[in-house]
Amino acid sequence: MNSTILRLVATRLAVAAGTLLLISVLVFTITELLPGDVAEVVLGQNATPELVAGLRRAMNLDRPAPARYLEWLLGLLSGNPGQSLVNRLPIADLVASRLPRSLQLAAFAAAVSVPIALLLGITAAMWRGTLYDRVVGMFSVSIVSVPEFLVATAAVLIFAVKLRWLPATTRVSDSMGFVEMLRAFALPVATLSFVVMAQMIRMTRAALLTVLGSSYVEMALLKGAGPARIVLLHALPNAIGPIANAVAFSLSYLLGGAIIVEIIFSYPGLARLMVDAVSTRDIPLVQACAMIFCAAYQLLVLSADTIAILSNPRLRER
Repeated sequence: MNSTILRLVATRLAVAAGTLLLISVLVFTITELLPGDVAEVVLGQNATPELVAGLRRAMNLDRPAPARYLEWLLGLLSGNPGQSLVNRLPIADLVASRLPRSLQLAAFAAAVSVPIALLLGITAAMWRGTLYDRVVGMFSVSIVSVPEFLVATAAVLIFAVKLRWLPATTRVSDSMGFVEMLRAFALPVATLSFVVMAQMIRMTRAALLTVLGSSYVEMALLKGAGPARIVLLHALPNAIGPIANAVAFSLSYLLGGAIIVEIIFSYPGLARLMVDAVSTRDIPLVQACAMIFCAAYQLLVLSADTIAILSNPRLRER
């Protein structure tokens, strides 16, 4: 690996770290501006102002915001995001009990959506202008126009309520068998995959078409190479970078879609934990969950940028 690639990768790492630092400031500021008070939520509406003020002092909520931000940031960096204000449990333990569930759901959705989307996007680029290309394009545009909550609601009404093929809620446990696991994850995974595939298909097709219009592809055509050989051996290796960006950008929709899916299907994941924390004004828990989602998005973007840098033949030849 030459110095140019190392310098570019180091620059991406520095930009990602600076972006996360800026996001931490925004997350802390926005959550501090949320209406309501956790002390009032815990004590109830009939609590006296003295009791509310005493509980705020006990929770260290009366300290200046900059001091609380620095303490919170140092706790995040050390792996100790603090304690939940509502149930008085360590936030790390609460996140550790929910994060594997969300990762499991995202992994299943990615395992289904990525191969299908790449296959449809690549084949649509291979047979561009044909009826197949137009059908795939109409399919992807139609999916983009449908929001996640509508897809999830329609899936529950059709497959759970009307046909009664699949459960309406997703309850998972370690003792479940393989078939039971498939039935439990079928509706949420299908909903997430349905939404994620649209952008991935369109961006993969566009990335390949850009490469297919280059001069070396035209030279391969003049030499008599077939469409499959041109796409798989000439165009696809040089489109890995844009395709990786397309996959990372599309998978980032899993972060937003997971919130809606986990609520509709009552899935015990990290997104549902954050929504419950917002309803109870458990600000430290909301901040920790938000930073995890932001860090996951930054990791996807950083991985795509690194793959694009490493797959660039001009950088490798220097």
